Amino acid sequence: MRLPVVAIVGRPNVGKSALFNKIVGGSDAIVSEEAGTTRDRHFGQAEWNGRAFWVVDTGGITDDPTVPMDVEIRKQVAVAIGEADLSLLVVDVKAGLHPIDRRVVDLLRDAHKPWMLVANKSDEVHSTDFYEFYELGAGDPYPVSASNGRGTGDLLDALVAQIPEAEPEDSTALRVAVIGRPNVGKSSFVNRLLGEERLVVSEVAGTTRDAIDTPTTYHGRDLIFVDTAGLRRQTRIDDGLEFYSSLRTRRAIDAADVCLLLVDASEGQLHNQDLKIATMAWDAGRGLILVVNKWDLVEKDGKTADQWVKKAVEKAPYLEHVPMLFTSAKTGLRVQKVLDLVVQVDEARRKRISTHEVNDTLQALLARRQPPQAAGLEVKLNYATQVEVEPPTIAVFGNHPELVQEHYIRYLHNGFRDAWGFAGTPLRVLMRRKAGRE
Repeated sequence: MRLPVVAIVGRPNVGKSALFNKIVGGSDAIVSEEAGTTRDRHFGQAEWNGRAFWVVDTGGITDDPTVPMDVEIRKQVAVAIGEADLSLLVVDVKAGLHPIDRRVVDLLRDAHKPWMLVANKSDEVHSTDFYEFYELGAGDPYPVSASNGRGTGDLLDALVAQIPEAEPEDSTALRVAVIGRPNVGKSSFVNRLLGEERLVVSEVAGTTRDAIDTPTTYHGRDLIFVDTAGLRRQTRIDDGLEFYSSLRTRRAIDAADVCLLLVDASEGQLHNQDLKIATMAWDAGRGLILVVNKWDLVEKDGKTADQWVKKAVEKAPYLEHVPMLFTSAKTGLRVQKVLDLVVQVDEARRKRISTHEVNDTLQALLARRQPPQAAGLEVKLNYATQVEVEPPTIAVFGNHPELVQEHYIRYLHNGFRDAWGFAGTPLRVLMRRKAGRE
């Protein structure tokens, strides 16, 4: 699903980051009394009344055009408004109407997008104190106190009523997101794979700004390849277009069935940012294939794929379960093999094991090693069943699931993988309490 985007805008120190944290339910954005603390945008996913959406926290706009950072923040906010489906203009009730509030309203009106006025810091303010904000022409402001949550429920009720419904993807097509850092050859790889120059290729890192859908058919199966902009480290995301490229990439991962993570073989090993992107897809429950591109530049140096795999798994043990393909978009080396891998990984994500097989495997694992016992309590695991697919999820039921130690859950996880593979897909093992008497 493609989720709608809500941008939080306004001048510095009105409580935008505090409101962001309250809506998202975390503390990802820095909150400080110092004006202008939020320089870059932060984003997170929120849900209210069964509606999910992205929330973007922006830097504050100031009136000083001579300060380069503030000029950049104004550009970022303008981009945020243009990209968002709905904007929340946050004002400070205690400080009153400010000339910069009017300037932000001008930006909002120029964008011709819906927006709402949020009167923050209203925990001890009477309704008569809102009168001056009617001058902004936004109708009734929504009074909230982001610091303690007062009024945020009413705000969110109104918010979800205004944002568009999430856009459903084609339910029959297999969506494949091509992800990775900038300039690792994602567009060249897709072009080589599909046999034609469908995407712009440039030596300039970050040429692909949007997530671009490219449909194809393989053995009668409809596939959609989504070539995304590269994800850099957050500290390097310093302009509006770059930021939204990052957001679009994360949205593409959320909407994908399988992710192809392209990495540059010529750099010798996985970068930390490669691992962060891989983990993002893995934690989201997506299928994952690691495509080691530019392998033609490495083979002549005598390095082997086994050496590369060993280093990768040492950095992130879960990569042992991820197929790795060593390719060259330039020469075409093994590029076409990715299509078979995509189909195989998607089948693994959808695989359903009968309860009889799951229980037989659980009993075999228990016979080999019982769960560690807790002091004064006997820990029993009685039965197991697969409760979900995409990704496959197995629930194990017992009398004291909370006492089963993490290392034993890993033992079960590895045992289930040995039995059924699940290559390229996360496998989730949940501990649940057995119903009825112990």
